[in-house]
Parts: sequence; structure tokens; C-alpha cells
Amino acid sequence: MAGEAEELISIFRSQLILKRYDDSTLRVLHTIMHSKDVGLLLSVRSLVREILQSTAFESLKGVEVLEKTVEEKLQIIGFFVHAFALAGDVENSLALKYEALVLRDHVFVNSPHLQVSYDEWLKFAEDSLNNGFYLNAIQGYDHAVLSLQSTHPNHGVSCVQAHEVEEIKKLKDATRTLVTSQSGTEIS
Repeated sequence: MAGEAEELISIFRSQLILKRYDDSTLRVLHTIMHSKDVGLLLSVRSLVREILQSTAFESLKGVEVLEKTVEEKLQIIGFFVHAFALAGDVENSLALKYEALVLRDHVFVNSPHLQVSYDEWLKFAEDSLNNGFYLNAIQGYDHAVLSLQSTHPNHGVSCVQAHEVEEIKKLKDATRTLVTSQSGTEIS
């Protein structure tokens, strides 16, 4: 299996070099990450994470990314969100997910159907909370509230929305309590 894993990693790396950020590359990664040999899987996972980190940084910070459309940038970020998740790197997956959500919110401010929904922000916050990234969860909750409040800016907040805002604020406060109990300092 070690030889097969090396070959698959080589294919995966080649796909990234060729900037093939698509489902076929994710399938190769999926195959790599489903080894039955635990020792091999741990070493492979570490190598794959290193490859992804260097490639993602280069791909998202390069000069050529400036020339891409927002949709192309979002597609590249989406690829790396999935790739990091497959490699078990939740932190980088969530960090890139946040970047994609912020980019969409910023760029599509005048296109409500393309903006990030309340549910998407809430899901991001819940995923962050469940994985121990409490400060990210708080940011997600803040964005969820803003998204909910901006849904109908001319009509005010409905009773249902007001209730949802209160529920989110409770979740946010509970998350702040977790941060405070872990660090011993309060956050604002």
C-alpha cells in the first residue's frame, strides 16, 4: 500500500501544480485518505496537509488570483475547504470557509440571492463551536445576526426574526463563557 499511496500522492500533487481544483482531484485525495493502515494513514495525512497548506497559500495569494473573477476565487477556496476537510484539517477548512463567506457577503452586497444566508452563517458558527474554535463561532453568530437583520431592512425585524436573534445571542453568550473559562479573560 505504501507504493500505491506514494503514487496517489504524486498524482494529487501534480493535479495541484496544474491547478486542477476539481472533483477528480478531490477523489484522488479521498482515495489517499482512506487507507486501512493506520500508521501509513497518519504519515500520509501529515504530508497531505503540508502539500495543501503550501499550495493553498500560493494559489490564494498569487498575482494570477487577482485576475480571476469572484466566482473563480470562490471555486478555488471551495476546493481547498473540501480538501482540508478530507485531510482532517478542520482549522484550515473552517478558516477558508470563513474567507469564502466574507468574500461572498462583501461582493454580493447588492444581490440578496447570492449573499450569505443566515443559515449559512449559523452553520459556520455551529461547526466552529463543535470543533473548539470559539472565537470563530462568535464571529459566525455575529454575521448570522447581521444577515437576519438585513434580510428586510425596510420592513423591520419580525417577531420570528427577533426570537431567532435572541436565540443566537444566547448561543453567542454561552460561547463567550466557554472562551472565558478556558482563557481566564473576558472578550468583548
